Amino acid sequence: MTLLFIGLVSFSILLLVISFFQRDRYRDIEKDMEELSMNVLEEHYKLKKRIRILEEELLMDGNAPLKKSSSPGKVIHEVVKNQVIALHHQGVPVDQIAKQSALSKLEVKQLISKM
Repeated sequence: MTLLFIGLVSFSILLLVISFFQRDRYRDIEKDMEELSMNVLEEHYKLKKRIRILEEELLMDGNAPLKKSSSPGKVIHEVVKNQVIALHHQGVPVDQIAKQSALSKLEVKQLISKM
């Protein structure tokens, strides 16, 4: 009887030791799920950013009443005009406003003079 009891205890200790060295499947699944969720969040962020850019481009192309500048065929959007005026009110030099708004110095000066 005691021999059977010692055998069962030693077998249970052996199983306990083996369980420590066995690979945890749930931990691997948890890591995979975390990695997958991070990838999904990253893709979601990229898609939202692309949609925002496309919406801005559509808004810039879709507005009807746009005033023309001095150069033929070139149209200046209202957002750019407002940006130029705001930068002028902040005291930013015409050269820097031209660089930031991708307009020529002459166009910037004309927009400022129309205020």
